[in-house]
Amino acid sequence: MSLDAPDRGCREAPVLKERGQREVFCGLTGIIWLHRKMQDAFFLVVGSRTCAHLLQSAAGVMIFAEPRFGTAILEEKDLAGLADANTELDREVARLLARRPDIKQLFLVGSCPSEVIKLDLHRAAERLSAAHSPHVRVYNFSGSGIETTFTQGEDACLAAMVPTLAKTDARELLVVGALPDVVEDQCLSLLAQLGVGPVRMLPARRSSDLPAVGANTVFALVQPFLGDTHAALIRRGATHLPASFPFGDEGTTAWLWAVAQAFGVTRAHFDAVTAAPRARAQKAIAAHAATLSGKSVFFFPDSQLEIPLARFLARECGMTPIEVGTPYLHTAIVGPDLDLLPEGPTISEGQDVERQLDRQHAASPDLTVCGLGLANPLEAMGHTTKWAIELVFTPVHFYEQAGDLAGLFSRPLRRKALLAANQPPSPIPSPQGGGAAPSPLVGEGWGGGAPRLAPGGQP
Repeated sequence: MSLDAPDRGCREAPVLKERGQREVFCGLTGIIWLHRKMQDAFFLVVGSRTCAHLLQSAAGVMIFAEPRFGTAILEEKDLAGLADANTELDREVARLLARRPDIKQLFLVGSCPSEVIKLDLHRAAERLSAAHSPHVRVYNFSGSGIETTFTQGEDACLAAMVPTLAKTDARELLVVGALPDVVEDQCLSLLAQLGVGPVRMLPARRSSDLPAVGANTVFALVQPFLGDTHAALIRRGATHLPASFPFGDEGTTAWLWAVAQAFGVTRAHFDAVTAAPRARAQKAIAAHAATLSGKSVFFFPDSQLEIPLARFLARECGMTPIEVGTPYLHTAIVGPDLDLLPEGPTISEGQDVERQLDRQHAASPDLTVCGLGLANPLEAMGHTTKWAIELVFTPVHFYEQAGDLAGLFSRPLRRKALLAANQPPSPIPSPQGGGAAPSPLVGEGWGGGAPRLAPGGQP
């Protein structure tokens, strides 16, 4: 498959900027995958019982497990200023560390309640880090949903770590962004076969493996939502390698080739290393492209993965993006994907959910990618949807996951075709029409059990 850009991509396309009501999860959701990745870290949310319920239900952790996250619950007396929240936080942290000597990194995570009462967790982290060093390093970041979308939790976490990383003058590749362990191993194996190294990861699985950063560090992002981390690494003197994100055959090849060029790998050697996994990826994608080709897709802004995924669906699966909405448009990060995304779709930044729903209804796309809060109501109105959050929780990067990524989009369409074969299709009502009442929102079942289905819900 060619890596050439289309005659006219979307980098210079006008951007529809909207500022209105939004439908997003909060940044606390990032803890769900970060606590699994960082094996000697603990994430202590300073928040309400609602924060605790969100994390517990989303993570699906059984009661007899020893999770690497928890919530220091702010009670009414804390919110009313009748108790010293800092004193109570110091006490709870001391109790936690005494009971869990395996913790080497402790993250104090701000929430809506802690930010409303202006609890200074940055100063608290400095105080606690001094008190418990050198055994434990304490960081802080905000997971509040007041002004953020859910993937910014990881961005804030990694950005908080960058200023504390050691300095190095060595020329090293830093791969930035949390990947499932099996996908990270595949990435490292490909880079090793290419002869690229040394390679460091951020986040590292253990604190003893944290990378150092300096003027000779070059870094490549594997997640497009790491704007603050990108800026923090630039401030440390590191050099960013712009590239399409490693989704699908084309994106993975472009990402690897950008790294390979920076480390002097010849094209002949690159082709020899990537030929077999590329062929597997192309074959896996083709099995789903038969379902996806010729279909239209509409992206609501949710995860910041929207632009790279639209590029993947358009160029590798034959779909037609109608609108590609993203919470934030960082052209220094997603510019290479915009170059490859064929001209045509509306590119929107931010959200005014009512106006965007009107555009989605008018377009009546074959597939709508959106958040949980919109998916089931849209399904009840006859639209076919894909939950955006599943694209973050599922391993989708690099060659071996390319077929799984395409399958996430083809599965709702196949399900709809099977249902249509067994019952008459229902008309899609207009936004002003009555139509069926939205079905209740039901969880995805992240704990490993079978998914729970609502009427019209995702499989």
